[in-house]
Amino acid sequence: MTLGMLLVYIGIASLILTGLTAGVFGQRKNVLISLLQNFCGALFIFSGWVKAVDPLGTAYKMEQYFAEFEATFSETAISFIAPLFPWLENYVNTFSVVMIVLEIILGLALIMGANRKLTAWTFFAIVAFFTFLTGFTFLTGYVPEGVNFFQFGQWGPYVETNMKVTDCGCFGDFIKLEPRTSFLKDVFLLIPALLFLFMTKSMHKLANAGTRTGILAITTLGLVVYCFSNYVWDIPHADFRPFREGVNIYEKKQEEVEAQQNVEILAYEMTNKETGKVVEVPYEQYLKEYQKYPKEEWDLEQIKSEPAIEPTKISDFDISNLQGVSVTDEILTIPGYAYMIVAYDLKTKVTYGTATVQDTVMQVDSSMIEGAMVMDTTYSIETREVRTENYSWPEKYLSKWKERVVPVLEQAEADGAEVYVLTKYASSEQFTDFQEQIGAEDLPFYVGDDILLKTIVRSNPGIVLLNDGTIVKKWHYRKLPAYDKIKEKIAMKE
Repeated sequence: MTLGMLLVYIGIASLILTGLTAGVFGQRKNVLISLLQNFCGALFIFSGWVKAVDPLGTAYKMEQYFAEFEATFSETAISFIAPLFPWLENYVNTFSVVMIVLEIILGLALIMGANRKLTAWTFFAIVAFFTFLTGFTFLTGYVPEGVNFFQFGQWGPYVETNMKVTDCGCFGDFIKLEPRTSFLKDVFLLIPALLFLFMTKSMHKLANAGTRTGILAITTLGLVVYCFSNYVWDIPHADFRPFREGVNIYEKKQEEVEAQQNVEILAYEMTNKETGKVVEVPYEQYLKEYQKYPKEEWDLEQIKSEPAIEPTKISDFDISNLQGVSVTDEILTIPGYAYMIVAYDLKTKVTYGTATVQDTVMQVDSSMIEGAMVMDTTYSIETREVRTENYSWPEKYLSKWKERVVPVLEQAEADGAEVYVLTKYASSEQFTDFQEQIGAEDLPFYVGDDILLKTIVRSNPGIVLLNDGTIVKKWHYRKLPAYDKIKEKIAMKE
């Protein structure tokens, strides 16, 4: 679905709600304000719901923003606020749930006209905050690599790859919006936000105050439970991400890569570094006239055709073994059933120390005795200090593996299925120690980008069952059935 189609559906819903507001509830103070209340309310409810389905997705997006703000402010005169953002990351899941619930409740409050003054100010504050975020994201496209956001004099032409946060996550993974589109959407929402502030008394009210308060209270409680159910106790019940059940990862990746390779260069857009003049030249013409645009004087940007298939995170699926050799094709083309365990973070605290080790040093001396070469070998012991890594594993995290995951994997492997773990980059010593802790010394570990791993399944660890490279089922570790139950379901499908 596109943003345009979504707004059409939201518009139709708001017209119906406005008709009910006037016809059934008799609220006819200001039809335009009522329409805007219903439109903005429905938009916020939908936007909040698609994020409530996947609260961790919003939390991961917040982490990206926090990291970018830390890097940006650490190089300014107010660098003292930079440490605030790593601290905020510790509570990012809580912030995610609060923001999601607030967005939906605010949308419902607008439609009902509950606490009109408070609702109007809260709506304005939220929209202003979102406008700041999306505006920041969009404007970083003008900030070249190595330049701080606040060094305005060094901004250059807009380049999409300059942006560290590529989308605002306004609609979760349901709709991906370009930062420019997100920013313009929020600027537009400032109009009704300001109207609500100055025309609060013209906003309609449905039912009585007690009923409105009761509905909001019950809905808030229900939403909190719903959000928790989608990441604390289980994975999201609706999956808008590319790694959904039924997708063959290998085939999809090949299709996306091929589509990218078939993209054609249509033209070159060139910006004069001195004057800022922008010139667009068709590709064939540029090949003939490129001498007119030396790179010392012009910044060049390719204008390409749209790929036949839009790339997703599947295009970035790249997994290596502990020696750094890619095993992507190998694990995605495993015949039959395979259990992919995804753990983006092994939850360990690493402390460093030193240890004294002894080395035996051999020294060989030669001498001539009565015309013959005699070799004299001596041995000595030398000591040296080496750096050591010590790992502290939370027992609560280890129990997830020992009690729930490993028993299933052992039975699956004994039954002929392939099993392996994907996690983020770490030392081989850390993996060895973890294998010993969970009692699975032979369990193979592979490594990949943690953002990719978070996209595959919203659980740490999460279990993905593949059949000839196709995702059959995904489980939160809390919901992983006993192996005989899994085998029974597989047999029923076959």
